[in-house]
Amino acid sequence: MGARLAVDVGTVRIGVAVSDPRRTVAVPLGTVARAKDGSDLREIAATAAEREVDDVVVGLPVGLSGREGPAAASVREFTQRLADHLAPLPVLLVDERLTTTSAHQALHAAGRPGRRHRTVVDRTAAAILLQTVLDAEVGGGVGDDPGVRALGEPVPPRDGQADRSDA
Repeated sequence: MGARLAVDVGTVRIGVAVSDPRRTVAVPLGTVARAKDGSDLREIAATAAEREVDDVVVGLPVGLSGREGPAAASVREFTQRLADHLAPLPVLLVDERLTTTSAHQALHAAGRPGRRHRTVVDRTAAAILLQTVLDAEVGGGVGDDPGVRALGEPVPPRDGQADRSDA
């Protein structure tokens, strides 16, 4: 078992967090600017390689009703491109309901003014998502599986191979 990377995909920025190798604590790393040229994918891949992670968790924005809207469709498309780019590294989609709200609340509680939240909310949301996954693993529900397959949806690369044409 090794470190895990989490990404919180927004329309402008992508929050990034990483766990320790024992998967006990999530730490916000920073943000990556969304880019049409694939540089965002390359930056996430470089971080994954540098941190020697075993897998990547991507937050899927699901509504409180459990339904997926346009934001979820956009994240699914991005996640497919990420899975293609990171192959054979496993990529998993995990329900991220309320992580951004929790991030705003945590930052407010820490005394960070609302106007300054934007600069850190994405990476904080990624850390909250990752910590939720790590805590769920400790609480059971995933059996002997070192991944989060019981907690998330695996996103296999298309055709089983990396597609780096867009990155």
